[in-house]
Amino acid sequence: MIDTGPLVPEQLEQVARHAQRVRIGPEALAAIQAARARLESVLGDGQPHYGINTGFGSFARQRISSKDLETLQRNLIRSHAAGVGAPLPTEVVRGMMLLLIASLSRGVSGVRPIVVQTLADMLNAGITPIVPETGSVGASGDLAPLAHVSLVLIGEGEAMLRGERLAGAAAMKAGGVKPITLQAKEGLSLINGTHLMAAQGALFVQDFDRLLEAALISAAMSIDACRATDSFLDDRIHHAREQLGQSVIAARLRSLVHGSRIIPSHRVDDPRVQDPYSFRCTPQVLGAVWDAFQYVRSVVDAELGAVTDNPLVFEPASGKKASAEILSGGNFHGMPLAIALDVAAICCAHVAGIAERRVYHMLSGFEPETGLPAFLAPKPGLNSGLMIAQYTAAACCNEIITLCTPASVSNISTSAGMEDYNSFGPRSAFKARRALTLARNVIAIELLCASEAIEHHRPLRSSPAVEAAMKTIRSRVPALKDDRPPSPDICAISDLIETACF
Repeated sequence: MIDTGPLVPEQLEQVARHAQRVRIGPEALAAIQAARARLESVLGDGQPHYGINTGFGSFARQRISSKDLETLQRNLIRSHAAGVGAPLPTEVVRGMMLLLIASLSRGVSGVRPIVVQTLADMLNAGITPIVPETGSVGASGDLAPLAHVSLVLIGEGEAMLRGERLAGAAAMKAGGVKPITLQAKEGLSLINGTHLMAAQGALFVQDFDRLLEAALISAAMSIDACRATDSFLDDRIHHAREQLGQSVIAARLRSLVHGSRIIPSHRVDDPRVQDPYSFRCTPQVLGAVWDAFQYVRSVVDAELGAVTDNPLVFEPASGKKASAEILSGGNFHGMPLAIALDVAAICCAHVAGIAERRVYHMLSGFEPETGLPAFLAPKPGLNSGLMIAQYTAAACCNEIITLCTPASVSNISTSAGMEDYNSFGPRSAFKARRALTLARNVIAIELLCASEAIEHHRPLRSSPAVEAAMKTIRSRVPALKDDRPPSPDICAISDLIETACF
């Protein structure tokens, strides 16, 4: 059971991927009730309050009568559910819902407790709204995606329940959850948030942690696979550079290759003076990735504790006689996440790119000192071995290159110019997660090739850490005795990375 307090990526992943239950804690409930009381205290003050008794966006100057406030909120949800494309994955929608619940629970949005509790009930019952993947510009919140979630909350739209696609009302009934009628401001609070971007970001952080660890293991395996040296990992080199990530990565690689019997086996009479950059500069390249990823993680972590609604309902500032202050701002703007997620795609590019170069080196056969047959073929010529695995890695890297064009740097205005500078963070998020999937496949290919290459150095053993990785790989993928399709082997190792088996 997860309380809706400050969240961390691990909690979001549990809820999104493993049907973990969510509870509205007593402190959150009290904060929600207090904020709603403050909001209701200003409903009759005769003043215009954006989105509460006015229209939305460029309609903000249009006053709405008290008798039409419920209709205003319902119409907002209906009109903004304009998404197109394939449905978002279940894990992303569940992540959005959890972040929406958490944001509303922080007591400055002004919704009733029943709104937050019904969202939690939907999540706990496994009711997953159908949310088209495209439609958010990432600035006035993830409007269209969150509107599709909210349609089901009011008994409309469509949802998945126990593997079946149902009308929203039918899904709610089958899940034992009663739809609600929205009151003043509640529709706006439901859709004015960065929850799609933040959910994608949190899932990325979890997956990238696993990818980077697998990439370090694959790099360590490749060092032994190609009979490279470990001298470039000497701490004195990295201390001289004064780059934290570089030192962190070098230290991790030192620990991974420690105890290898392959490295000392070729220290005498090996004519090679230096290894290629893809080996020798791994600490510098992946160290820069590590540094950049810390920035990505910090932005996502902050967003998991954020309130990204607008306007916000606060207690009056000291000395003011009003019962509440309704403040309009721009917390729904996704630029902090958009820039970070654009950087995240670049991180994936370098993890994959340097790994693909090591794969090329392993398979090329141009250095006889590696002791490896070309393409790791059991019988070169008769067998092609893992020749085409490198082609696949190259294709993945090429697509990642296209995904690294930032989404956040190009603006298209919306809402008749009222919303005149958007973040397009949702596209940054989609690109980053696609880049991560491709990078995972590249690392799986490196692990496949490196494990096969190490077999050629037997009976010599690698380090305990590398031998443990070899055992994990061999639990799913046997050594290559004859040509077979590499695709199932790549997929099996990719699954091991995704499920944190390394």
